[in-house]
Amino acid sequence: MRRPIVLVPACVNQIGAHPYHTAQLKYVAAVADGAHCAPLIIPALGAATDIEALLAVADGVMLTGSPSNVHAGLYGEALLDPSLPLDPARDATMLPLIRAAIQRGIPLLAICRGFQEMNVALGGTLHQAVHDVEGMADHREKKEHTLERQYAPAHRVLLEPGGRLAQILGGATGIMVNSLHGQGINRLAPTLAVEARADDGLVEAYRVEDAIGFTLAVQWHPEWRLSENPDSIKLFSAFGEACTEYQHHR
Repeated sequence: MRRPIVLVPACVNQIGAHPYHTAQLKYVAAVADGAHCAPLIIPALGAATDIEALLAVADGVMLTGSPSNVHAGLYGEALLDPSLPLDPARDATMLPLIRAAIQRGIPLLAICRGFQEMNVALGGTLHQAVHDVEGMADHREKKEHTLERQYAPAHRVLLEPGGRLAQILGGATGIMVNSLHGQGINRLAPTLAVEARADDGLVEAYRVEDAIGFTLAVQWHPEWRLSENPDSIKLFSAFGEACTEYQHHR
């Protein structure tokens, strides 16, 4: 039996004189080693993407993090800081793909940018600068720190009692997570249900409430040093099991 195929989005990045489709190793490795699935990186082709062809072979979708932000125009706002990186090709590729995957009941796990992307795809909005919102903490990493310090546990999140994430994590009420984001959930999309919040009230995890299949999104980075984090192992194992089940019953 082949491994379930999980679609992993590529970002568009300029490397030297040429633009490239890129996907970070840690995300691809998390799909292969944590979920025990076969990652398939898909290019950011926008309107030229054949979504039906991709979803016909997909047993899961994992939305990755990225230095880029979802364009504010997609949720009806002007850009507050045009100097921050954007990736309109990824936006144009993934927002319709997210909606189609959920409609089909394909398991979906979203991380960081993917967490924000999915909320926007379903009609939600974002804080473009969480640290400038009264009462909110600064959730950004310090760029001058080493990667080990940037990805170290930064704050706790409180899990919704009886929620899907709490069940996956064995009934935990709260966990420590890393924090490397400047933007975050403002208005949650109507079809989403909160799974976890930070102490300042910011939504840190959610699910699609009436989804046919597995759909979870987290603002932190469970893919980082996955094998060293029992909570991350449980999350990716649950995602992989959902992909295997979808493969068996598709």
